[in-house]
Amino acid sequence: MDRMTIIVPCYNEQETLEDYYQAISRVREQLLDMDCRLEILLVDDGSSDETLARMKELSRNNGWIRYLSFTRNFGKEAAIYAGLTHARGEYVSLMDVDLQDPPALIPQMLDILRNSDCDCVATRRVDRKGEPVIRSFFARAFYRLMRHISDVEIVDGARDFRLMTRRYVDSLLELKEYNRFSKGLFGWVGYKTRWLEYENIERTKGETKWSFFKLLMYSIDGIVAFSTMPVRIAAWIGLLFCSLAFIFILVIVARTLMFGDPVAGWPSTLCVILLLSGIQLFCLGLLGEYLSKTYLEVKKRPIYLCRETNLEEEDGTPTE
Repeated sequence: MDRMTIIVPCYNEQETLEDYYQAISRVREQLLDMDCRLEILLVDDGSSDETLARMKELSRNNGWIRYLSFTRNFGKEAAIYAGLTHARGEYVSLMDVDLQDPPALIPQMLDILRNSDCDCVATRRVDRKGEPVIRSFFARAFYRLMRHISDVEIVDGARDFRLMTRRYVDSLLELKEYNRFSKGLFGWVGYKTRWLEYENIERTKGETKWSFFKLLMYSIDGIVAFSTMPVRIAAWIGLLFCSLAFIFILVIVARTLMFGDPVAGWPSTLCVILLLSGIQLFCLGLLGEYLSKTYLEVKKRPIYLCRETNLEEEDGTPTE
């Protein structure tokens, strides 16, 4: 019998865990009929509410549910990586706990993987119903931008909710960078991906942890991680200012020869400032982003730190 591991990152989700458990329990029965055992790996991303306590309770009462808790909030990307590292199944799924990723799709996704040559079945939303207009606008703008400046395919409306084969997961785990952007990593490793579309489902309990500012910073991380276009733009801006400086020099020289120099000193000062500023921007634009990311990478800090888990115990007894 095959085994499927579902990775569920959680951050302050005490209100949604019980609903998720009820929904995934129904899916578990369907998977057993398909000759597939299900295990759930709940990853607590340093929650400050009762999320971890709820996880422990579910794990004590259900041997097929395991948990892992971070020492602090490391972010969803770290939770995804931790889950992938400890997933044991031949098939591995990733989904949110808020039920915006419909668990009912999982049997269909498994059937596609078993009966096709693809290694990943991913999902995308066909609409953004219920989402703020400004947020939707910038989200679509981000995906359009990434299609033009990156070689990695990032599909508009793509969710992290997907089902992957073991070799797909093993390839993802070979990418050990500290600055992670999973939507890009999923496309970078390649393999054939089948897309399933569904209409947007609004969260029924709790609040989203993704503010507009956090999404903006996340999108910037994605652009920097999978495109060198920002650096090139900075370089072109630097060249533009250098060109303007030389044009000013020619204009001032011509003006001085034709009409004299009524105000001495300021033209040469302006040209020098523009020229040096352009050169500095050119050099800093090339090095700045690369250097900042390299600085974080070379520290070799762990992507996450585990405070408590029952991953080492088959019977679900927690170890601290």
